[in-house]
Amino acid sequence: MIAALAKAIDWLAIQLVWAPWAIRLKFSRAPRNDAPSVPLDETLRPGLEDAVRFLQGPDFIPPQSHPAKVELIADKTGLSFRFPTPRPSEIEENNIVYGRIYRAAENWQERPAIVLMPGAPGSEYLFPFPIFARRCGRAGFNAITMEPPYRLRRRPNRPGAQHARGYLGSMEAPAQTIAEIRALVGWLKAAGCPAVALYGVSYGGWLAGLAACRDARLDAVVLNIPKVYPKMPCERTIWRGVREGMRMGVRFFEETSKTPLNLLLGKPAIPKEDILLIEAVHDLLLGAEPIEQLWHAWDKPEIWRLPHGHVSSVVAWGLTGRVLRWLSPRLDKSATRERATASA
Repeated sequence: MIAALAKAIDWLAIQLVWAPWAIRLKFSRAPRNDAPSVPLDETLRPGLEDAVRFLQGPDFIPPQSHPAKVELIADKTGLSFRFPTPRPSEIEENNIVYGRIYRAAENWQERPAIVLMPGAPGSEYLFPFPIFARRCGRAGFNAITMEPPYRLRRRPNRPGAQHARGYLGSMEAPAQTIAEIRALVGWLKAAGCPAVALYGVSYGGWLAGLAACRDARLDAVVLNIPKVYPKMPCERTIWRGVREGMRMGVRFFEETSKTPLNLLLGKPAIPKEDILLIEAVHDLLLGAEPIEQLWHAWDKPEIWRLPHGHVSSVVAWGLTGRVLRWLSPRLDKSATRERATASA
């Protein structure tokens, strides 16, 4: 893709994402010229020290993980599932995990599985993950999608309820996601799936990287334009109120970057040959440099540098097939062994 077009798409996406926050700030503050700027969400201000202690402690990602107690639900469109979250929150709607299995075959338990992890908005659950999942099925792999915490059917009835516990509550959300992914991996392995991979995009790539640093059961991990460490997410927005509000929380980004949230401080629990990094060289949202830093920190696993921006890379032409071809020998190990035996 042309660099200027890729950057223009990213720039427009940044403005659209932060526009609702800008409107909220504009109409929630007293109309005084000397009124101080406020953070994007006042409830996020307290409890930073508690959040940092939580991230640095053993409860953030415990060493043990038990298989999820999955209930399968057959419907007209395929196979859905649900299970109680292994990390219950105070919000009842958020404590049931919903997902869908795109089966590769009727005896799907005998085929490898790819768990798809969306970005922060979770919109990939609706598009383009279903398209990606069907491509997985044609390649002989199951694909699994899950609704993220506080999204879709897990959204709280009370707006902002997930932030009631301040910074600590915000940090419990990624911990919950990772716990749910690991519980699902345990269930898939117990059900007979011979191999399980994670495919994460942006924020989902960040969480997939955190899981890869703690769970040696994973057979492969693809981090597509992953977030690497906490950083101010609105540097290029035209909305001055948003920029000013987020600058008041700069200490949050500084302190949490010293914790395991920073992928640069961790080491994968799986071989580097089973890790793929995908970088968008024209990325305006997260930038390409953090992924280059991660590539060095993780001893240079395979990396693809695409001529795209953050948004356009998600739907890059031909990328799905290329990723599946990379995953194939890592997941379909029985077929690989049979081909090697026949060749010998």
